[in-house]
Amino acid sequence: MKTASAPGQPRAWTRSLLRGGLAGGPVFVAVFLAEGAVREGYNPLRHPVSSLALGSRGWIQAGNFATAGALLLAGAAGLPRAGDPAASGLPVPALIGAAGAGLLGSAAFRTDPVSGYPPGTPSTPPNPSRTGIIHNLCAIPVFAGLPAAAVTYGWRSWRAGQHRFGVYSAATAITMLVAMVLAGAGFGQAPRLVNCAGLFQRASIITGLTWLSTVFGRVLRRGWRT
Repeated sequence: MKTASAPGQPRAWTRSLLRGGLAGGPVFVAVFLAEGAVREGYNPLRHPVSSLALGSRGWIQAGNFATAGALLLAGAAGLPRAGDPAASGLPVPALIGAAGAGLLGSAAFRTDPVSGYPPGTPSTPPNPSRTGIIHNLCAIPVFAGLPAAAVTYGWRSWRAGQHRFGVYSAATAITMLVAMVLAGAGFGQAPRLVNCAGLFQRASIITGLTWLSTVFGRVLRRGWRT
């Protein structure tokens, strides 16, 4: 015989998963901004977020990657249960889940030094390490997967008559991709971009994670089946 509380359990569990997804972006951004501001020899305008996982304090950013990845995976698991028409089916939750998995991978496989950080290292390592290559591969679901999720979610929102959110989602995807292309060129030591590559990367990350938290908040607020 089922207990009287059984019908409410899936609802509470779904909301908990979505709240995890909602918190993932703000937690991740707050930690890397704070750590980047106090790390000796680190320039947030020049160096990538991933470089914070290097050095004696690297465990802080590694833990940040892992925490944010786990929270995004939780949020992605909650979306199909919530009944949001724009997130129905596999594509959007799978793309968000892949971004979460990419962050977990970034925690396990650290990047190579770049742009002179940690201090004393060359601007461009002559031969990328195997760990650095895997780290870069883990970044693909984040910097390509989130724009793809935004385009898919935005298109479905547009078709449902939610034109403003559809435009916002499309703008998110474009901004993320353009900013990351500029960041990549800067990390590749393009003379005009090398000193602001970290800024462009942060613009890409914050844009994408802000959109993602907005989606989770929107689902929680509307409460289709949550």
